[in-house]
Amino acid sequence: MVTEEKFDFTKTAGQRLSIVLMIGLLLATLGFFTAGMTGDHGDTHAETDYTEHAGDVYDEEPYGAEKRESHADETHQEESHSHGEGGHHKASSVKKRFLSNLWINNIFFGGLAIIGVFFFAIQYVAQAGWSAGLKRIPLAFGSWLPIAFFLMIAVFIYGGHDLFHWTHASLYAEEGGDEIMKGKASYFFAPLEDGAFPFFWVARMVIFFGVWYLLFRKLRSLAFSEDIEGGITAWYKLRKTSAIFLVFFAVSSSIAAWDWVMSIDPHWFSTMFGWYVFASWWVAGLALTLFLVLFLRDKGYLSIVNENHIHDLGKFVFAFSIFWTYIWFSQFLLVYYAHIPEETIYFMERWKSDHYAPVFFINLIINFFLPFLLLMTRDSKRHSRILKVVTAIVVFGHWIDFYLMISPGTVGENGGFGFMELGFILIYLSAFLYVMFNALSKMPLFAKNHPMLKESLHYHI
Repeated sequence: MVTEEKFDFTKTAGQRLSIVLMIGLLLATLGFFTAGMTGDHGDTHAETDYTEHAGDVYDEEPYGAEKRESHADETHQEESHSHGEGGHHKASSVKKRFLSNLWINNIFFGGLAIIGVFFFAIQYVAQAGWSAGLKRIPLAFGSWLPIAFFLMIAVFIYGGHDLFHWTHASLYAEEGGDEIMKGKASYFFAPLEDGAFPFFWVARMVIFFGVWYLLFRKLRSLAFSEDIEGGITAWYKLRKTSAIFLVFFAVSSSIAAWDWVMSIDPHWFSTMFGWYVFASWWVAGLALTLFLVLFLRDKGYLSIVNENHIHDLGKFVFAFSIFWTYIWFSQFLLVYYAHIPEETIYFMERWKSDHYAPVFFINLIINFFLPFLLLMTRDSKRHSRILKVVTAIVVFGHWIDFYLMISPGTVGENGGFGFMELGFILIYLSAFLYVMFNALSKMPLFAKNHPMLKESLHYHI
């Protein structure tokens, strides 16, 4: 007979997370006041360097000439501004770095929230039995969704003009505007005037988060019904709702990636970008799920989860780390081979920059080589200490991935990794875990009436 388990989110655990949050606030505050002294390298050097690296491509290209002229104008303006009002320029750089950190963490932890619901839903659509004892852990991630929504809306309203170049009304002027941005204007502003309030962009965010949260609440409610009623009625409803969620998620997650990340570099685009962002979210979500399963088992919970379940989760982290690398390489190879200026500039800003080049290679090492080598053997995927280390590193590695996607386009060479970045990671991580653990404590850790629970109990590979 299976005994129902419920997670006890103790006052002590909550206090520890609060302490981590306070440490994060102190570090972020310290970083805010010291960023101008240690992290401001100036954007103008970066612009010149990228143009030199891409010189051969820009020659004889109408777009390249326009782009280079635009860079020259911006460089001249920034130099004049920085020489004339150095203090204001430095304050503006620190503000952008502050906003960039908020946006990176909003995207990363918001992605973990929705990917947790995705994991839960896909188990029902696939009629998987092995995961019956652990899938409520990623489901609890979804409790962060409303917080992620309000944080993203607040940051965009306050700092969208600093984060997103396409919000500048001057780009859409009849004379002297940006012809490329004029062609994309309706995607952001419809049905309002170009350069006005980005109604269509904001509406998509509201719709995506609204539907995600409603479907999450529906899945959670049906999970409670499964606990109380038993039978297969709730299971069939869960399967149907999960299918609806997956169809909507397939479309909305890609568009969200274009809106929230790719539009930061509005002249650049990639048809693979939706897949790329999904892959990064997915691997990070799998790694965090595995880490929390191991954590709860160490605390005496999840008695029905055995080393075979752990092995499967380890295989997922291993396999999808390779999948992420495949997407990364495919996107990079197409851009590298085509050698088109409006595409290559994206990687020039990351690969050829003295500031971001180390992060560019660290990203590959942490997110591919490390999990590939350490999780290759069967035994390593069953060894809790190895898995805890690898999964923690992989979660951080995919934060770095989003940092590399966002920071060069928002702050350029004024970015960095210091007290501010570390502080924001601790703030968001502690808040996310607090919300997740609190949600997890309000329902059984697994459904004792799940029709496939017996399959999970006897699962062996």
